[in-house]
Amino acid sequence: MCVVGIINYLFIYCWSCKGTRGPPTSGAPPVSGAQNYSQFGQGENQNGPPPMGAPPQRPPVSQPYTPGAVNLPGPQHPYGQRFGAPPVSMQHMTNQMASMQVGSTAPSPAGPGYAPPSVSQAAVSAPYTPAAPPTFPPASTASSQPLPTEALAQAPPHSYYGALPPVQQPFQNAVPTFSSAGPTQPQAPPPVSPQSFPQAPPISQPPFSTAQVHPGPTQSYRGPLPSTQSSFPRPPHPTSQPSAFPAGPPPTSIPSQLPGVMQPQPPVSQPSPYHSGPPTTSTGFPPQVGAPPRPSFPGMQGPPMASQGPPMASQGPPMASQGPPMAQANHILPTQPGMPPGPINASLSGPPPQPGMQGYPPQQNGAFGQVRGPQPGYTGPYPGQPNYGAPPAAPASAPAAPKRLDPDSIPSPIQVIEDDKANKGSEPFTTGVRGQAPPLVTTKFQVKDQGNASPRYIRCTAYNMPCNSDMAKQSQVPLAAVIKPLAPLPPDETPPYLVDHGESGPIRCNRCKAYMCPYMQFIEGGRRFQCGFCNCVTEVPPNYFQHLDHTGKRVDCYDRPELSMGSYDFMTTVDYCKNNKFPQPPAFIFLIDVSYNAVKNGTVGIVCQELKTLLDYLPRENPDVESNIRVGFVTYNKVLHFYNVKASLAQPQMMVVSDVADMFVPLLDGFLVSVSESRVVIESLLDQIPEMFADTRETETVFGPVIQAGLEALKAADCAGKLFVFHSSLPIAEAPGKLKNREDKKLVGTDKEKTLFQPQVSFYNTLAKECVAQGCCVDLFLFPNQYVDVATLGVVPTSTGGSIYKYTYFQAPSDQERFLNDLRRDVQKQVGFDAVMRVRTSTGIRATDFFGAFYMSNTTDVELAGLDCDKTVTVEFRHDDKLSEETGALMQCAVLYTSCSGQRRLRIHNMAVNCCSQLADLYRNCETDTIINFFAKYAYRSVLSSPTKNVRDSLVNQCAQILACYRKNCASPSSAGQLILPECMKLLPVYLNCVLKSDVLQPGADVSLDDRAYLRQLVSTMDVAESHVFFYPHLLPLQKLDVESMALPMAVRDSEERLSRGGVYLLENGLNIFLWVGVSAQQELLQNIFGTPAFSQIDPNMTSLPALDNPFSKRLREIIESVRAQRSRYMKLMVVKQEDKLELIFKHFLVEDKSNSGGASYVDFLCHMHKEIRQLLS
Repeated sequence: MCVVGIINYLFIYCWSCKGTRGPPTSGAPPVSGAQNYSQFGQGENQNGPPPMGAPPQRPPVSQPYTPGAVNLPGPQHPYGQRFGAPPVSMQHMTNQMASMQVGSTAPSPAGPGYAPPSVSQAAVSAPYTPAAPPTFPPASTASSQPLPTEALAQAPPHSYYGALPPVQQPFQNAVPTFSSAGPTQPQAPPPVSPQSFPQAPPISQPPFSTAQVHPGPTQSYRGPLPSTQSSFPRPPHPTSQPSAFPAGPPPTSIPSQLPGVMQPQPPVSQPSPYHSGPPTTSTGFPPQVGAPPRPSFPGMQGPPMASQGPPMASQGPPMASQGPPMAQANHILPTQPGMPPGPINASLSGPPPQPGMQGYPPQQNGAFGQVRGPQPGYTGPYPGQPNYGAPPAAPASAPAAPKRLDPDSIPSPIQVIEDDKANKGSEPFTTGVRGQAPPLVTTKFQVKDQGNASPRYIRCTAYNMPCNSDMAKQSQVPLAAVIKPLAPLPPDETPPYLVDHGESGPIRCNRCKAYMCPYMQFIEGGRRFQCGFCNCVTEVPPNYFQHLDHTGKRVDCYDRPELSMGSYDFMTTVDYCKNNKFPQPPAFIFLIDVSYNAVKNGTVGIVCQELKTLLDYLPRENPDVESNIRVGFVTYNKVLHFYNVKASLAQPQMMVVSDVADMFVPLLDGFLVSVSESRVVIESLLDQIPEMFADTRETETVFGPVIQAGLEALKAADCAGKLFVFHSSLPIAEAPGKLKNREDKKLVGTDKEKTLFQPQVSFYNTLAKECVAQGCCVDLFLFPNQYVDVATLGVVPTSTGGSIYKYTYFQAPSDQERFLNDLRRDVQKQVGFDAVMRVRTSTGIRATDFFGAFYMSNTTDVELAGLDCDKTVTVEFRHDDKLSEETGALMQCAVLYTSCSGQRRLRIHNMAVNCCSQLADLYRNCETDTIINFFAKYAYRSVLSSPTKNVRDSLVNQCAQILACYRKNCASPSSAGQLILPECMKLLPVYLNCVLKSDVLQPGADVSLDDRAYLRQLVSTMDVAESHVFFYPHLLPLQKLDVESMALPMAVRDSEERLSRGGVYLLENGLNIFLWVGVSAQQELLQNIFGTPAFSQIDPNMTSLPALDNPFSKRLREIIESVRAQRSRYMKLMVVKQEDKLELIFKHFLVEDKSNSGGASYVDFLCHMHKEIRQLLS
């Protein structure tokens, strides 16, 4: 077994701002005349621009912690370190700590340019004995408590598989250890090996030396100090005095049990998680659609030795966080004095294999988090590489029990989510205060629109924008907004009002053409208004004139949504229509693949049967009025079949077009029809199609001409619309857009890998442009059994605002439910056609880049043939001038679209954010979930032009610069060995790691190119809530479910250590739902869920739970349906039994663990990030 030592790091939370935020208030609006909009609560609306004062700041949420008792099993070895007797009281412990010198976590008032004193001193430790579990102070406590550190001896490791590993060399940036007693001088670093980081296959993360540095509230993670003087001075550690604490005992944290060694997954060929249950193939079983794996970061295999490299392996860097107290341990607890640390599981690689062991290793107390035995078949930390960072090998002597640092000591996504729910879930979120950050996407809350768009429509990466470009470049925090123009609202929120200004149309600024909104300032008694975006003064049309009250507001401001709300719709005039004429109602055309594969797997029959009922649910604005969308039908293989379903016909007529090189529509009258008028003929056709092609032997298909056919039909009808294409195979038949199989796994990880994400031919780019011009949106349903080149077939859907649905190895019994639910939602959901979106901003910033499924013919207009309620457009902003703290920054998103009833409308969303000249203010008001959404989209687009390794390196570099800038300019003085994170960005490393090791950026061996292309296109249109659960899945312990309560059990972190053999867990990531069943689950629990008390009798192939007559079964099925209803795609249920083959797929989504593809664990990546930050600071 590999026995390595533990260096304990303290994670301390400090803060830079103690302000708390109360709910915004607004006075009652002035009363005026008849109120046309009675829904407006008079006391809940605010006219004009939101108040210019700084918004209440988001309260910091974390606090320093004192470690409690941690019991380490195993033999006790003496240490060259003195320990005092255990404290007998909290005051005793306080006094005992008073003489220690530890890293200060006091908040610093310093702003940009702040530099700590130029004093360097080695880390100091003092006698320390853990105390009994203390309690938390009130949330308002603003003090920080220093924590002791201690040095632990390291035991030498055993060899792997009987061969001694090479002698380990220190990392290039060696650091001194913590001495055992009293102040000491740093030890000289051992010789540096040129191999500072082993190369992980196939990618590595090189150190970054040229990055810029970046700055806000904090969380610091205490680690070893560098052995050499860096340019970032380290102040002496302030001595903690009892008087430093407020009245009463110091704030402390409840100690967490130190978990055992995290069990890695064996390096088995892992199935891609994006396939639905296929027939068993040579690969064993098909992958399932899901979240990403994780990237590898070289050099994280072993923990640092004395005076050696940065904290690595399973140790986390010490942390401290500046910010308000939080009920969460965020520091690493020191081991109990006198106890041996035992080996850390280097790089989570697991102990050496033990013959005869299969499945899960022995557990203590039936929980994964306790001491666990070895697991067979697992190679070293990174295959084929030495275990850098560990001490040299030694003879195989009796090893200590394997232990590793407590994962509870690093920031927990679950705790942050729960704290946000507790702090912000009870009160409505009012949008009237400029620049206030909304609750997290994981928190349920109600929105009251008082002048800024709801966070359901727009979320920003930062709600405090830097005043100038230099500050933005220094921080490297992306300035972006994720906009979901047609987002659905919960039932308790009012949808945007429709404003009709008659023939004159919407009121606009003469210069910048911004639409009337709460940021326009009326002057000269109401006869003119000054634009909030460009400051231009415009005359008010006579029919829009209204007097002003004594405050300068129009007396009718609360009667007009455009003057008092952040989101609303305008009816437009004919001037806003194409060719200056009002549009025709849109059409839906269904194009069905009837080749051999499609008939054989049952999709033809399923689609035809479903359409007979689904056509009654076409989208409409008024549920009591029939939809005026017309429909048409085409089937195809190598040729195309058009159908005349005119109401006057007794039977449908088929017309075949075999000249696919020059596509045309053979009929006009009778192709696009009203469902109600032609229902009998349509149903007859849908009954006949499966019979007509039941015996087909045609295996080849076309694809380009299929889209051309739908496009030509819409052109002939002079309307916009949507094509629903059901396709099964690579289009290899002779026709425009013919493709070849170019799947080549040898290119993965090379510079040529980017070509696999690019379209194979340019034909589809040209076709997409034509579709956008006509307002022809394409939704593609794929049913492949092999490579179909999603990267090329997806060009038209992703350029026209459409969607791609993929059902690999489609089997009707198990996949029909998922497909039909996706189809129903896709046909019924709210959608706009022929849309154009423009984002206007106030002077000083401008929109420079856009991400999503759309087409752009110029630099400002985002064109979407179709825009549905699930689609987002992400916009990046850059400075072109200075911004003012007084006026803030404004943005207005205007979307011109045709509604499903054929009306031309404008959807307007307005957003105002604050501006700041201090970096600390920027870091105090960021939203990590939105930043990760932006980073993922930026990275996924970058793979089209750069090798994936470069993309990953770039992400790590930017993240390191963001955190280093904060550390340098905003954090309190502290040793370089501390990792300090801003309070609102403390989850940036864990979430970024999930993006880095996703299947797009770092695929496993069995992830297909189609899956990667599919996910790349899918993520490009995700909103923040979808990307959050996609990269960090939701894991619920069902054994803790209270059937009497409507509340869900508190989620657990995505790590195998959190699973109990006696539990049942539900994991969902927006694409799949897994029900994981432990081998020791209680019989009563199994009986309630599956109707059988025996684990062995559970059917792992079930895709739905039996409807049993007991409260637990009913509640669980309600939860599953509720979770499905929140997601834009129907999630297929997979039952995973512990130690079953499907468990590999499930473990793929435990994203805090190391991945089979070489992705680092959360702890390892945090260590790597700490090293990168220290390199930037030095």
